[in-house]
Amino acid sequence: MVFSSLLFIYLFFALTMFVYCYVGTISRKNLVLLVSSLIFYAWGGPKYLILLLAMTLISWFFALQIHYFRGNLFLKRLFLILGVGMQLALLGYFKYAGFILENIQRITGVPEVVPEIILPIGISFYTFQLISYVVDVYRGEVKPQKRYWLGLLYCSLFHQCIAGPIVRYKDVAREIEHRRPKIPEIGRGINRFTIGLVKKAVFANSCAQIADAMLPEAVMQFNSVPALGLWLGALMYMLQIYLDFSAYSDMAIGMGLMVGFHYKENFNYPYISDTVTEFWRRWHISLSSFFRDYAYIPLGGNRKGTRRTIFNLFIVWALTGLWHGASWNFVLWGLYYFVFLVLEKKFILAKIKKFPKAVGHIYTLAVVYFGWIIFKFTDLSRIGLMLKGMIGLNHNGFMNLEVATTFKNNMFFLIVALIACTPLASNGYKWMCRQCKTVVVFKYMRRVIEIVGPVILLLLATMALVGNSYNPFLYFQF
Repeated sequence: MVFSSLLFIYLFFALTMFVYCYVGTISRKNLVLLVSSLIFYAWGGPKYLILLLAMTLISWFFALQIHYFRGNLFLKRLFLILGVGMQLALLGYFKYAGFILENIQRITGVPEVVPEIILPIGISFYTFQLISYVVDVYRGEVKPQKRYWLGLLYCSLFHQCIAGPIVRYKDVAREIEHRRPKIPEIGRGINRFTIGLVKKAVFANSCAQIADAMLPEAVMQFNSVPALGLWLGALMYMLQIYLDFSAYSDMAIGMGLMVGFHYKENFNYPYISDTVTEFWRRWHISLSSFFRDYAYIPLGGNRKGTRRTIFNLFIVWALTGLWHGASWNFVLWGLYYFVFLVLEKKFILAKIKKFPKAVGHIYTLAVVYFGWIIFKFTDLSRIGLMLKGMIGLNHNGFMNLEVATTFKNNMFFLIVALIACTPLASNGYKWMCRQCKTVVVFKYMRRVIEIVGPVILLLLATMALVGNSYNPFLYFQF
């Protein structure tokens, strides 16, 4: 079950919110959220619900031990190592064991058959949440949750369990037992959810269809796509991955607001960045901050000289790439950004700032554009074919009738999708809100937008989902 499905919107979520609003106390509301979250997660694979329960139990137990033995540094560190180590071991087994065995098989021929290990949905997200919880208890930044079921509620909330953002316990610890959603925030939540739903159902899915048509799976078909088709396909994939991922974050943040949880922003219009460094401050913020606080800084950050800083960045970006998937292209993708970030940090950042912002913007978009090509293809040979084909070295020509027709038919959509990746609409709405005090008509327009807007967006998304069975889920590898 995914957020952008009619089953989720009109049955699961609607029923959950009805029961949630009907029960009175916060404990009962939490119980409703927990039961619905476990049902939601079990929908994609009931047997892996046991894994979620077990991993939560591990973090809950060791966090209590860390707090209890806080005066004993040896035991405190031992329980930290055990708690984090067991989480990483389980993540490593389910996500990377097959990848490791495949590479060993290529070198040694052993084992003859690599076992197929199915990846539990969302394991990368909730593992990092559980790790951050144990570490924050160790650091004394938060007190451990004494009741297991509330700890389970924290990591299993269906809002953010399978697609993020990565929510830290210290950010929601108080709200778990002491929250009181206000009417304006519920309204903001509904608005945010419907915006995310439209981004996914209307924009991301449409971009995905064009990207898949221009970048087909079959090698023979792929090699016959003309250069302009490959460029267009890569552009559509670039738009798809942002609109899809940020849409899920929007919906998660919106659903959180409806029940009183305040999740931090996960995206801040990354495609308007002037540098690659800025891009990663705006893209998947919860993941970037996780690696900063739990890997980069503990390794020494930038406090131990240039060589150590570069080494620390190398480790962090290799891990960042590997987190995104058990394949060499993801490692290459992470190291690709490592190179540009080091170059910016040590050589070119100051020079970029001397040029007009448009230059930095074009440079950043070019780096990100080709980065998504690496990210897209798990088969490294396909990356080479893609790059060769983009400059016509596959004897595939520049353009054909199909590509020209696709481009012309989707020109208006492309413009709107590009605008959707910028803060243009948001800034326009904020400007209108600032004028409400002096321009009366804007005051009424704002009220109409706030009341009617979510309804219109919901109808648009519903029509898109009813008329289109194509609704890909990008986060199966997480």
